[in-house]
Amino acid sequence: MRKESPLPLPKLYEEYLKWYDMRLGPCDKQVKMIRSVLARFKHYLRCRKIRLRSLRIEQIDTFFETHFTGCARSTRRLYRTFIRGFLSYLYHHRQVLKKDLAPLIVGPPEFARSKPPRFLRRQDIQALFTDLSAATPSELMNSALLCLAYTLGLRPREIRHITLDDISLTKAELTIRERKGDNPLKLPLPEIAVKMIAAYLIGARPKSEHRILFLSLRSPHRPLSSSMHHRRIKKHMRRSNISAVPYALRHTYAQNLLEAGVSLYEIKEMMGHDSIESTRKYLHVHIKLMREVLFGESV
Repeated sequence: MRKESPLPLPKLYEEYLKWYDMRLGPCDKQVKMIRSVLARFKHYLRCRKIRLRSLRIEQIDTFFETHFTGCARSTRRLYRTFIRGFLSYLYHHRQVLKKDLAPLIVGPPEFARSKPPRFLRRQDIQALFTDLSAATPSELMNSALLCLAYTLGLRPREIRHITLDDISLTKAELTIRERKGDNPLKLPLPEIAVKMIAAYLIGARPKSEHRILFLSLRSPHRPLSSSMHHRRIKKHMRRSNISAVPYALRHTYAQNLLEAGVSLYEIKEMMGHDSIESTRKYLHVHIKLMREVLFGESV
């Protein structure tokens, strides 16, 4: 099947997509969606003869009203996020806009729709790691990926950017440089993670000039995308009869920190959150601890 060529966009738009990919490492599907929304946004501006430098929030509201009225609420919310990110880039990084319009893009209020984070039970974790194998290079890679996702709560895009220079097996430390919110951190590597990474380096990682830790096992050996990391972890979870998505490993990591008595601020730093409010939602993973932290109750 012939691969579709990406929608052509002006240079400024393409530079944003490149910057976004370098900073966050989105999956190919998400990049395609962002490109599509930006193409419609560019078409709207051209038809209305609106220049980016003179853009007003009323014109952005009209764009959403005329182009996405029939879309599902969740889809409209996602598209607002795409445009919000583009406008923030134009203001903070390119000084194209005179005013930061991103915070002004809001949707209708939604109530009682949030769901508590999903985390794995003890038997799920046991099944996940019992099924690990070191028989093939692919299984060695999966073992290292799972350890980083579970024992450090790393996002796929954070794992994607780990280099050989970020790992110190002798000190059992890992430096995470590419984080959401540009919040780098040095984390201790648990013993099992050290062993799994060492096994992958010795028995699976191809010889290459690339410094990225995880490379494709087939030639040419290139760095794996965030979506590939996500698919590999998800495939192993399904094989272990676990229906949750890979992000449940990150939620489980947060729960483990809570149960170990780690403070909310420390969890914020270790999770790489921009604000304490982003971390506060993880209190929902454990009702007992939520009541203790919020109300000082002893249950």
